[in-house]
Parts: sequence; structure tokens; C-alpha cells
Amino acid sequence: MLKEVKFFDTTLRDGEQSPGCSMNVREKLLLAKQLEKLGVDVIEAGFAASSDGDFKSVQTIANEIKNSRVAVLARAVKSDIDKAWEAVKGAKNPRIHIFIATSEIHMKYKLKMEPDEVLNRAVEMVKYACSLCPEVEFSAEDATRSKSEFLAEIFDRVIEAGARIVNIPDTVGYTTPNEFYDFIVDIRGKSKLLDQVEISVHCHNDLGLGVANTLAAARAGATQFECTINGIGERAGNAALEELAMAIEVRQDHYGLKSNINTREIMKTSNLLTSITGVQVQPNKAIVGANAFAHESGIHQHGVLSNRETYEIMKPESIGISTENMVVGKHSGRHAFKDKVISMGYELQEEELEKAFIGFKKLADRKKQIYDKDIDAIITSRESSLEDKYRLVRFVINSGNTITTTASVVLNSQGKDIEGISSAEGPVDAAFSAIDKCLDIDVELEDYSIQSVTEGTDALGYSVVKLKYEEEHYTGRGTSINVVEASIRAYLNAVNSIY
Repeated sequence: MLKEVKFFDTTLRDGEQSPGCSMNVREKLLLAKQLEKLGVDVIEAGFAASSDGDFKSVQTIANEIKNSRVAVLARAVKSDIDKAWEAVKGAKNPRIHIFIATSEIHMKYKLKMEPDEVLNRAVEMVKYACSLCPEVEFSAEDATRSKSEFLAEIFDRVIEAGARIVNIPDTVGYTTPNEFYDFIVDIRGKSKLLDQVEISVHCHNDLGLGVANTLAAARAGATQFECTINGIGERAGNAALEELAMAIEVRQDHYGLKSNINTREIMKTSNLLTSITGVQVQPNKAIVGANAFAHESGIHQHGVLSNRETYEIMKPESIGISTENMVVGKHSGRHAFKDKVISMGYELQEEELEKAFIGFKKLADRKKQIYDKDIDAIITSRESSLEDKYRLVRFVINSGNTITTTASVVLNSQGKDIEGISSAEGPVDAAFSAIDKCLDIDVELEDYSIQSVTEGTDALGYSVVKLKYEEEHYTGRGTSINVVEASIRAYLNAVNSIY
């Protein structure tokens, strides 16, 4: 009989701490809704006490998500717990996730507390959180560098105080699979109460062992996996949800595990995160990389053509990769487009569908073939609207290898046209400088990227721009067959998000 494991997704909290992966409230909510469709059991929405923005994100997600539990992180500090509860109390199934460090190095140098003080603080704060929230999880930060005797004692005490989930994290990605297995078995043997609650693990990937350690922990009795989409997170990231989900799906015979993950939503979730953050997945990334189902070797190609199982242990369709490409074009109407969007798994409001359809028709007039990835890009990138402070009217670029590049960009702001003219070494640099001359604020460009969505010289360009303004970070996206236009639209999208 298969044993069920729960998936605790921390993309919106730990994942967002990865450099370049910050998200605004709208983007977090969009991803949270997709995580709910993916079937994750728990969505860790953020660290409410860390900032007003994180508090608002957690609160918004808590009020919207109905099928998944919504967790919020808090230090073992009363003010953190109060803030956490205020943010998450509107959730249908709320959870407060409390953590405190338990390793000697963390207690001595970070907390500057004795072990008895840490134990008493943990018990006191878990008890307090339980008086507010019906479900409390306790995490022993840096558990894998902690003493098993101390962990067994603190776990028993917090369980007595009301904790129903106990997390044993490999915070710095230090352990190895066999070692982690033995470590968890050892703690279970020394603890009187640990087997009465959910045992969770949160493995970082500093040595590339995050997924392997998580699966080893499952063999040792862990029943909750804490992970992120695409494995994003601090430093080298976290155990990747998609790899864990497919490992127990494909090797059910070995692990004897099942989950609530709808694997057909994996690719869509991965692509959505990529479009939001602008952080690309490496081509050879397991499960969701561009080459995960590609076969270049002649021997491999021959085998796959004869029988896909010769070199594929799972089908592309099992993670939601469509085998269809172009099924709509310039002559397709709203109904055909709507049917296509629904078949791709999107649920759009009428206003959103209309905007996407307008973007689709514009692209269809300029591009011979429309692919699913084109539609993905149109839907996930927000086009300018009448509410935006700045809207693109027109731009002209003069460029060549024997002249200095110049750009003229005309923006409309509250009914008034403003023109910026600038020179630079390249067309994108010149365009961005011209836009800056039209703005009434000073922004700093932190990152810029452009990529083709599909193959071909008429491929849709997808640009991501990250700006910094008054110590806050803003991400913008833009699409166009003209890569300079895509870049300009992404820059303006980021600027408008400031307002």
C-alpha cells in the first residue's frame, strides 16, 4: 500500500530570497493560485514580519487560497507571531511556522543563547502560537549540525506545547543521504513523541543533494517535503518540487509513495515562475529543462522513433508538455482562442481574455506560426493599460556599425506626449536612456534579459527588466517580434509597477 507524502512549497518565501527572484503582490498571488492547481498541500506565502510588502502578500494569498493550507514563517519571537497571525488568520486552513536555531554554532554566535534558553523560548512561543492558530509547525534551524539528543528533547517539548508538524531542515545543505537517513532514525529513537506528529524535511542544495537527501528522509519516516519550483532559493537553492514529484511518480515501485501533486501542471508552473522572475531554467535541468525530452544522438533518435520507452522513462505529457503546436492563427476568432487557452489550463476573466486575444491578434498579423509558448508569453506578460502612468506612443532607433546609435522614444503620460532622445553604444541602451529622460523619477537598472520564445527569425522576443527605486525592486516584462520594442515595453512595465 502506498504511503502519502505532503508537499510544502516555499517558493514564495525561501525561493523569493534567491537573488533576482523578488516578486510583487500580484505576481505572488498569480503563482500561489497556480501552486494550488498544482496540488501542493501547503503554500508558505512569506515571512510576514520581514516587511510590509511581505505582510500584504501573505494576507492577500491567505484570503484567496481555499484548497491548500497557507503557512507563514515567524521567528520564535512574540511580535513575529502576532504579525504572522494577523496576516494569515483569514485563510481557510492557516498555519504558523515557527523556527529557532538549534546547532551549537548558531546558538553561540547568532542567537547568543544557551541551549536551555533556546529550549524554553521554543516551548513558550509554540504554546503562544497555538493559542492563536489551529495548526503550528516547528523548525529547528540548522538541525543537521545539531546534536540529536538536544533535538529529541526540544521536539518532545514543543509537541507537548501543541506543535503538530516538526521540521528537520538541512539549512546549509551539509548532510548526505545515508547520513540524513541515520540522523532521522536516531532522533526518532530518542524522542518519545516525534512519531505522533508529521515529520517534515527542508533540504538545501549546496552540495547538489537536496532531492537525494529529501528522498532518504522519506525512507527514514519523513512525510512532508519542503521544496520549491525549479529548485530556487538561497545560495544553491532548495530541493526541486518537480524532481521530487516525478521521482516518486516514476519510481513508485521503489519508494512506495504517492502525493496530491497534479504532475500535468508541472511545466506550466515552472514556466510561470520563469516568466515572473526572469530567471531561466538551465537547459539540462531535470524534468523541466529545455533538453529534458530532447534526443540528439543518432542512436537515441532511432530508439525513440521505434519506441519512446527505449530512452524516455516518462512521457512529456505527464508533466504537461503539449504535443500540439500551432492550432490557432490569424483567422482564428475569440471562441477558438478561448478554447485554446482553456485547453492550455488557463482560467482567465473576460477582461483578461480580451486583452490576451488582442495581443494574440497583433502577433498573428506579424508572425506566420503561433505556438503554445507564444500564447504563454502573451498571457503571462502584462500589456500596458490606460491606468499606466507611462504608455509607449512610438520609438525610432538609428543604429549601425559606422554610426553612434541614437534613440527617440515618445511616451504618453496623463494625456501629454513626452519625447526623450539619447545616444549610446547599442539600441537597447539608447532606448532605455531616452525613456529615463521622460520620467519624473530616477530609477536604476539592475538586470535585463531578452530571449526568443520559439524558433525562427520571426520568433516572439520576451524581455525581462529589473529596476531599483528607493531600495525597492520592480520587475517588468514585455513581448514583441521586435526585440527593441519588447525591451522598451519591459522597461516601461517595470516603471509603471512603481506607481
